[in-house]
Amino acid sequence: MTPLPNKLLAEFIGTFWLVLGGCGSAVLAAAFPEVGIGLHGVSLAFGLTVLTMAYAIGHISGCHLNPAVSLGLCAAGRFSSKELGPYIVAQVLGGIAGAGILFLIASGKADFSTAGGFASNGFGEHSPGGYAMGAALVTEIVMTAMFLFIILGATDGRAPAGFAPIAIGLGLTLIHLISIPVTNTSVNPARSTAVAVFTGGWAISQLWLFWVAPMAGAVIGALAYKGVSGKKTNA
Repeated sequence: MTPLPNKLLAEFIGTFWLVLGGCGSAVLAAAFPEVGIGLHGVSLAFGLTVLTMAYAIGHISGCHLNPAVSLGLCAAGRFSSKELGPYIVAQVLGGIAGAGILFLIASGKADFSTAGGFASNGFGEHSPGGYAMGAALVTEIVMTAMFLFIILGATDGRAPAGFAPIAIGLGLTLIHLISIPVTNTSVNPARSTAVAVFTGGWAISQLWLFWVAPMAGAVIGALAYKGVSGKKTNA
């Protein structure tokens, strides 16, 4: 059995990679002249961070990388409530570390400013497509619920072995393709907090939604999968 400190370090590194890779693709490459990767590339980048880390640390910590995922797995009976708090702390700190490295890199450009949002999540005037708070709330709840549903199904003992990281990574990619225009896609409070710390102002004031909605959605997704699967746990 893996000791808790090892699990927490794995979650720290994994969330570091998620924020650096996913948000880094948005900040550094999405709008690059003529060859920018755009919405499609950013969506794929987030999916790839989860896919690669699932294979790298899934056997150590379960590769949650997300407080909402940890809560959802706990609600589904797949994760110990005793480890929930430490996991969330490790994820948030790892995310902030990833955003910190991204800030150091991005600030090497003469005209860099976080005024563009620094890949932060938002609604209203800070939504990429100008979507209101209600739309953002529904989007984050539903997208996170579906993410947990995919995670629980892909990692069920009855599912094909060895393919869970692919399904989960592609699931996160699809979620971003749907919801980047609405909220810039969170479904992950650690990811939202990490970049909001550096953006400040409006990103901090709107951060509550990107904790409340993903956490609520995760529990909904977990309960939905428990109802569909016919099993209380994945034992």
